[in-house]
Amino acid sequence: MGNRDKKIETIPVGPLGLVPLKSCEDLAKKVDEYLVAWRNEREQDVKSDIVFSGYHRDTYIIPTTINRFGSGEAKGTIDVSVRGDDLYLMVDICNYSMTYSLFGKTNHMSPDDHFQDLKRVIAAIAGKARRLTVIMPFLYESRQHKRSGRESLDCAVALQELVSMGVDNIITFDAHDPRVQNAIPLKGFETVQPIYQFLKALVKSQKNLSIDAEHMMIISPDEGGMNRAIYFANMLGLDVGMFYKRRDYTKVVDGRNPIIAHEFLGGCVEGKDLIVVDDMISSGESVLDVAKELKARKAGRVFVCATFGLFTGGLTKFDKYYEMGLIDAIFTTNLVYQSPQLLSKPYYVSVDISKYIALIIDNLNHDSSISELMLPAARINALLKKHREEME
Repeated sequence: MGNRDKKIETIPVGPLGLVPLKSCEDLAKKVDEYLVAWRNEREQDVKSDIVFSGYHRDTYIIPTTINRFGSGEAKGTIDVSVRGDDLYLMVDICNYSMTYSLFGKTNHMSPDDHFQDLKRVIAAIAGKARRLTVIMPFLYESRQHKRSGRESLDCAVALQELVSMGVDNIITFDAHDPRVQNAIPLKGFETVQPIYQFLKALVKSQKNLSIDAEHMMIISPDEGGMNRAIYFANMLGLDVGMFYKRRDYTKVVDGRNPIIAHEFLGGCVEGKDLIVVDDMISSGESVLDVAKELKARKAGRVFVCATFGLFTGGLTKFDKYYEMGLIDAIFTTNLVYQSPQLLSKPYYVSVDISKYIALIIDNLNHDSSISELMLPAARINALLKKHREEME
């Protein structure tokens, strides 16, 4: 599905501008390529209409600069005028590959650093834009989304801070807990599920894939991810199973109670292809333990689909599990930084989300509904139909 044939029924909110921070430049360039191609190929002649001023451009990327002082402090600069523009700021808070000098020493940027840079760019815009939308694929502090006792509620505070600076909409992907949007009830908040993109990548990369309840099953690695797994299973017409984590509540290690064992709830998995779905792979311990348990139950192929591949503990253990035949493929998106080492792994498949983001931006700039994009049932059914016809 492309947007080159989109019928223009509404005028744009304002001239479109993409404002990628350096952490998100590669993804933004791909998004920009789609937008430029679609808008240059549309049949309607709107170039002479004043309300479509700036509609066709060679690029929609608005250049920005973050200058840092020797102390590590910084300032943000917008390099061109954005008065009256409909701006989409893109940031990858997980891009640990970026560095800056701090008192003569090299310091890797943390999520806190990226979030501060985002606020610097918003401050540089200084309220001159028509509308501000922040596209933050991995929602800042989303793992600290609820309060239990005397602790901070970082994600809610961050959302309120962005809104107080003039942000109108926040778009994120697979939020750890979408209910955090209750912190900003009067502003737009969308959490996007890239299920269609995962399915497309799965079908394209794997041979002899029978997508039906007899040959495939969706697995949630924990009870917290059941809604995601059920959504995935319902879209594909498959059964669902779940592991729950038995923890030792007498100990706290690295801020959490250690897992004693993963217990399985669900039907027989013997001989079936299994898709383990999760929002992120952090250290990877959970999905690897789940894959091991599934193989012990005589499962067929085990595919891991996670929106964000952080791999905070490195890739050595994943290499070992792949060599042992415990995992067959890992799918994560390009919404966060992917190291060259990760991209070179034989078991890794990168899922490109740039076209999806471009579709969302193009529709929002025209104030068009994105319901069809958020609930891609028709596209999934068409893809499944095509795949089954090719299998026959």
